[in-house]
Amino acid sequence: MTKDEIFNTLKNKMVETLEVEDPSTITLETSFRKDLGADSLDTYELIYAIENDFNIQIEDEQATQFNTVGDVVNFIAEEQNK
Repeated sequence: MTKDEIFNTLKNKMVETLEVEDPSTITLETSFRKDLGADSLDTYELIYAIENDFNIQIEDEQATQFNTVGDVVNFIAEEQNK
């Protein structure tokens, strides 16, 4: 998958999981906590969904380092290139 495809898939999952009302507000610079108000439970639900959708494993210490949507997109792209 390209980074654009990863972003679009992730964006759709975020709309569903985090109940984002306006998907157009989600960009690569969007912060999970500051912009979307995601708490730790929301974050873990999203991480679980990402692991299932992209068939990857995300360690807890890695998940805590994700601040923006772009961080996750880059991580997924790197994992898929292994």
